[in-house]
Amino acid sequence: MKKILLVDDERWVRTALKWTIKNLDLPLQVVHEAQNGLEALDWIRQNEVDLVLTDIRMPIMDGLTFVKELTGLNKEQDVMVISVHDEFQFVQQALRSGVTDYLLKPIEEDDLRKCLEKWLKTKEEVKGKVVQDADDKFPSSTIDQVLNYIKKTPLSEVTLHAAAENVHVNSSYLSQLFKQQLNKKFVDYLTELRIEEGKRLLLNTTLRMSEIAERVGYSDLAYFSNNFKKITGSTPSEFRKSLVEKDNG
Repeated sequence: MKKILLVDDERWVRTALKWTIKNLDLPLQVVHEAQNGLEALDWIRQNEVDLVLTDIRMPIMDGLTFVKELTGLNKEQDVMVISVHDEFQFVQQALRSGVTDYLLKPIEEDDLRKCLEKWLKTKEEVKGKVVQDADDKFPSSTIDQVLNYIKKTPLSEVTLHAAAENVHVNSSYLSQLFKQQLNKKFVDYLTELRIEEGKRLLLNTTLRMSEIAERVGYSDLAYFSNNFKKITGSTPSEFRKSLVEKDNG
């Protein structure tokens, strides 16, 4: 239920508006009334509302001054102003001050309904966008954490299950998320890293093939060799031999 503050110096206007809003059967509730901008400002400093409906012409503090003062409070509510036809220059000033919408007196029930429904729809769209943005940030953050985990962990210890545990999600969810965010399966990404590390070790060390396979996460030398050939086009032995021949040549 969204909360509304009514601000108008005429009691009968406030009463009529309150009654009409109640009968619109929308998720809205008038929680307070004020008869001028200063009174409304004092109340709103201590309270929270979602929407303020305020008249423009009022004694003590008019609607335009109230809107400007309200902006300085850094509150989250929206504001709609109420005016008569010959006050449109004031409405324009109000709109430039960040007012959401306006209503013309005498306020018709249909106009009020359309105005409030439009406002509610906008609020829902904004809320949906905020939720979507939060959802987008969560997968992105999760994947960043996983990539960081893989980077700092020996490849022989990296598994989908271990990575999922590290970021507190289940393996199935992480697998789907990885594919969605990086357009690549977790296992394929890991295989590429292992083969790259294997190439580095073949190039820069004299470790035996079985030792290299174990270091990059393969307990089976044949499986390492098959994956290595699938990605590079040559077996680990052929790869190392071609490097040696290249250096000797």
